[in-house]
Amino acid sequence: MEFNVKSGSPEKQRSACIVVGVFEPRRLSGVAEQLDKVSDGYLSNLLRRGDLEGKAGQTLLLHHVPNILSERVLLVGCGKERELDERQYKQIIEKTIHTLNETGSMEAVCFLSELHVKGRDTYWKIRQAVEAAQGGLYTFNQLKSRKEEPRRPLRKLVFNVQTRRELSLGEKAISHGLAVAKGVTVCRDVANMPPNICTPSYLAEKAKALTEQYENMSFSAVTEQEMAELGMNAYLAVSRGSEHEAVLSLIHYQGGPSDQAPIVLVGKGLTFDSGGISIKPSANMDEMKYDMGGAAGVLGAMQALAELNLPINVIGALAGCENMPDGKAYRPGDIITTMSGQTVEVLNTDAEGRLVLCDTLTFVERYEPEAVIDVATLTGACVIALGAHASGLMSSHNPLAHELLNASEQSGDRAWRLPLWDEYNEQLESPFADFSNLGGREAGAITAGCFLAKFTKKYNWAHIDVAGTAWRSGAKKGSTGRPVPMLTQYLLNKTQAGTND
Repeated sequence: MEFNVKSGSPEKQRSACIVVGVFEPRRLSGVAEQLDKVSDGYLSNLLRRGDLEGKAGQTLLLHHVPNILSERVLLVGCGKERELDERQYKQIIEKTIHTLNETGSMEAVCFLSELHVKGRDTYWKIRQAVEAAQGGLYTFNQLKSRKEEPRRPLRKLVFNVQTRRELSLGEKAISHGLAVAKGVTVCRDVANMPPNICTPSYLAEKAKALTEQYENMSFSAVTEQEMAELGMNAYLAVSRGSEHEAVLSLIHYQGGPSDQAPIVLVGKGLTFDSGGISIKPSANMDEMKYDMGGAAGVLGAMQALAELNLPINVIGALAGCENMPDGKAYRPGDIITTMSGQTVEVLNTDAEGRLVLCDTLTFVERYEPEAVIDVATLTGACVIALGAHASGLMSSHNPLAHELLNASEQSGDRAWRLPLWDEYNEQLESPFADFSNLGGREAGAITAGCFLAKFTKKYNWAHIDVAGTAWRSGAKKGSTGRPVPMLTQYLLNKTQAGTND
């Protein structure tokens, strides 16, 4: 979809549809009042008759409003004016896009970007609207034999700003929003792909294809043979039960000078997780194709980064693997020597993501990174702790944690920090190895983070657990594209391109 920004009066817009807000109780927004005045009270008369209360998400489509050049006017309920916050604003935009797509309006001018949202400026409102619009139009129908298409889909959306001075800010917001939205789409497409198609080698193919689109990107991969030579025994142990060989895919983005230390994004890429010998219950096991949500998120963030062409060096590592039960599969009770030389007693083969990640985190030491951020659908415990609203954030470096939390608030892709206190390490103690791969039921998300922290002593590190946020279950089952917005905002902020000055 095409997006533009302009500054003009609503009554002078010659469009298929113009979109304005109405607050509770039956109170026109400032822009709607202008239309009401030009149309000799047409809108206010409708509200007095009770056609629209103004509750958040309500819509009323009007045709041929007197003295208005546009063919249609869409009134959108915005709730109580003083209570309009970020969450409600995004919901309003999503409902607006859905409604416009059903009206047959192929283009529209939206004045909702002029609404006052607590603590948010024009840049934020337009960027969030672009991301919400693109997300609302997303479909995954590649594998359906019959594809339903909207009869006349919305193709162009223009955001209106109050002054011409805000035009450049609006254009910047559209540019950033489209880059993030493209990254989110890439993430969702790969994550939604079934595990018989999306294997570790498929992840590698997608990563390589991305790098071939941009001059400042390159691709490399670490095969199982190379992993064995490097001593990545924990990674290989998880892969042993699968017919699909593990592949560590590396996307190199060179936007900064060659001597600039890179930021490394590591994504857990379990393309299917059966639990291995410690097999999972059959209910909802199909959703374990989303256990590569971390790798999909990193791939999406690298896509957004390339679109933005930021002056920074970043490496994306997609730790592709599959965890299956087989005669060759690793077992509870096994003791594994990791690439770092530390030994791990396996108590549960369904705590496999941390074994794949620990060797990957050791591998990326060679890049002497400024920071390493791993993203993983790591623990059901994180879902219990934070639900589907916030990703779990853990870090051994306070400045990095604060940067990520700031990015999460700016992007609306929320995260919440959990502690990594030494006391939790007691739960990982083993009588036979340096430590075990499981810390018990209590604080399961934190002990998983503590496990990973043992392999990150040589750089600044953060861990993002997206087990509750990477996908939805139920009727709207599918990838959410998170945490692409947070990661992209973090990278924007690192280059100062994310500021609105």
